[in-house]
Parts: sequence; structure tokens; C-alpha cells
Amino acid sequence: MKENGNGAVNGTLNELDKKKFLKTVALVAAPIAAQSLIGSSLNLVDNLMIGHLGELPLNAVGVSVQIFFIYWMFVFGFASGAATYIAQFFGVKDFVNIRRTTGFCLTVAFGMGMMFFLAAELFPQYLLRIFTRFPEVIEAGTIYVRVGAFTFLLVPVIQSFTVALRATQQTVQPLIASSVALGMNTLMNYVLIYGKFGAPAMGVAGAALATVISRCVELSIILFLVFGRRNAIAGSFREYFSYSRDLAMRIVRNALPTTINETMWGIGTALYVAAFARISISAGAAVQACNTINNLFSLLAFSIGDAVLILAGQKLGEGKKEEAFEMSRIMTLLAVSVGLVLGALTLCFGKPILSLFDFTPEGAADAWRILIVYAAAMFLEVFNGTMVSGTLRSGGDTRYAMITEVSTVWLIGVPLAFITSLWLGWPVYLAVLAVKGEEVVKGILLLRRYLSKKWLNTVIEGVQ
Repeated sequence: MKENGNGAVNGTLNELDKKKFLKTVALVAAPIAAQSLIGSSLNLVDNLMIGHLGELPLNAVGVSVQIFFIYWMFVFGFASGAATYIAQFFGVKDFVNIRRTTGFCLTVAFGMGMMFFLAAELFPQYLLRIFTRFPEVIEAGTIYVRVGAFTFLLVPVIQSFTVALRATQQTVQPLIASSVALGMNTLMNYVLIYGKFGAPAMGVAGAALATVISRCVELSIILFLVFGRRNAIAGSFREYFSYSRDLAMRIVRNALPTTINETMWGIGTALYVAAFARISISAGAAVQACNTINNLFSLLAFSIGDAVLILAGQKLGEGKKEEAFEMSRIMTLLAVSVGLVLGALTLCFGKPILSLFDFTPEGAADAWRILIVYAAAMFLEVFNGTMVSGTLRSGGDTRYAMITEVSTVWLIGVPLAFITSLWLGWPVYLAVLAVKGEEVVKGILLLRRYLSKKWLNTVIEGVQ
């Protein structure tokens, strides 16, 4: 038997190694999980505040945020592709190329953010017509989109540096920034939606303005933690944008599939909302509330996927493929276990949380049935998310992940959403159940790819 320098035998981890490894996973994943929990908890509070104004405002915000969600998925997709390089560069402690990769990520994300900003300011009503057929929802949503459009100029900087910090195993700093900023978001929502402390009651517009203010706070904290504290990833302005054509093209080749993957998945998911929201205002509000509650639990488990990308990517950068595989195996089993537990918690706490929304009896009944579907499918959703955003991306296997996710969403999920909702006229909870069929097919395809080990690649060889 061969033993490597880290005490691993034939690519497996002994008990001592496993304890050390799980401690490392906890140190990396726990702050990401905490950040996700804070974000989803405060999103729940935001929706509760809007929900108290009625189902119409809740529906309007629900369809409006789909525009921001699609942009977020674009940024997340490109940043995830860049994170593969940052994680592997970190494995060999190449901070010069870490800064260059961060700068290139910022360049692309900001360019797309400017396009979304102009569209949101100039013709938001046309964008909203994609997601709803109700004029009153479009009218309220237009206000939200125009006020919130400034976040398109802030998110690129926040996300580029957040990804760089996480990929270099500095997960506490983004947690600090988001904790303060999202706390500010909740406070400002309370003040601006309801008109507290002498402020005007702005309703839906107040919710959007609160988001802009909180993003400004988050950006300020991130920049201070990186540059004010002279973090290891801090550098001169010129250094961030001194990336070579070779490095840029390598990142694009790796990030293009992840960007297409996340953007098309985001658009597909937004179209699910569009299909369900066309059933009725009540159905759209029920889906929005359940999505928020589902995220409250599921995003905790997805933090393990982020840890896979960071830790397995580092090992692949060091050329230790078997250790990377063993790490991913343990973390995938952990993610599925956590998904099962969180599904059970969704059932336990879902009904009390739903009771806080101002639903009609029909909306309340639909929401509870939708939540049962989400809880039952959570373990599978978490497995698929860990595979796509963590395991396959850690080794640069982004093309297969893209093909699998985009094809199942667009060939199975989206058609089923519209056929069941608009053609067959099924109740919203049965339409949601039908759409979950795409997760089953996706899971089978991803499991086969994982076991093949074809995703175990080192992508930074030869980078200057």
C-alpha cells in the first residue's frame, strides 16, 4: 500500500484524517451556511413585511425579484467558473493570478450589470409581462424594479470579492459583511415599508430602497475588509486588471458553461414562477412564500457544495486527485444527510411560518401543499446542487454540469410547468410536484458522472 504525505492510504482517509478533514469542512462551510441562513431568514422577514400588505404586493415583489434573480444567477455562474481557478491557484499560493482572476470576474459581471440596469430603468413593465398577466401586479412591480435597479451596479463588486475570499478559505469576512448589511436591510424595510420613525410609508418602493441601502453597506464593508485590512487578496488597481489574454480565455472557457448553466437555470426557474403566477394572484403569492421558506432551509445544505469546490479544488490544484475524490464523497454524503434533516424541519416549522402571512384560505391551503412537495424533494435538490455547483466545478467539469442542468430544466421542468398550469389547469401544488420530476432525472445523470471520475481535472497547468 502507498501512503502519501498527508497520511492517506490508497486515496482514502484514515480516522484521524477524517476528523481533521471534517473540522476543515466545518471551518469553511459553517460561515457560508451562517451567511446563507442569515440571508434567507431576513428574506423571509422581508416577505412577511410585504405579505402583511396583502397578496397583491407579495405577488408583485415575487415576480419583480425574478429579474434580479436571473442577473444574480449570471454573476454566480461566472464567478463559480472563476472560483475554480482561484481555488486551484490558492493550492499553489499564486496570489498574483488570484487577483487577476478576481479582476476579470469583476470586468465581466459589471458589464452585464450595466445592461440589466439600463433595461430595468427604461422598460421594466415589458420585463414584468414575461412573468405575470395581471396589470395591477405589473404596476406595483414596475416601482420595485426601477428603485432596486441600482443593485445591478453594486452586486458585481460584492460578489467578485466574496468569491475570491471564499475560494481562499476566508469565509468569515463575507459573513461579517452580509450579517451587517442584511440586518440593515431588515431595519430599513421596517422603516420604509410601513413609514416608521417619521419616514414616509413607501410600501413596495420602500422594500426596494431598503435593498439598495443594504447593498451599499455590504459593499463598503467588503472593500474595507479587503483593502483597509490589507488582506492577502488585496492589490493595486492595475494588478487586478493585468490579466493576460491566455488567462482570460481559460477562465471564459471554464466559466462560460457555468454562466450558461446558472443563467439558463435561473431563467427556467423564473419561468416556473411565471407559469404558477398565471394561475391566480393567490397561487403566485403562495409560491413566493414557499420559495422563501424552502430557501431558509435548503441554502444551509448548499453551503457544503461551496466547501466541495473550495477544498477539492485546492487538492486538484496540488495534483492530489484521489484525495479530492474522497473529500467530495464524504461531503456529498453529508449534504444528502443534512438535506433529509432539513426536509423534516421544513415540515415541522413550515405551517407556523405560513400562518404569519396574510393569505386567503385558498392561498394558505395551496401554500402548505406546495411546502410538503418542497420538503420531500429537498434531499435530492441538495444532492444535485452539491454535484453541479461544488463537485463537478472543482475539477473544471463545467460543460457536463451545464448540459445536464440546462437540458433537464428546459426539456422537462419548463414544459411541465406551463402544460400543467395553463393547459391542463392543475392546482398549483400538483403543477409544482410535476416540475420536481426534472430533479429525479438530473440526479441520475449527475450520479453516473460523479462515479466515472471524469470530473477530476487540474485546470491551472501552464498558466503564466
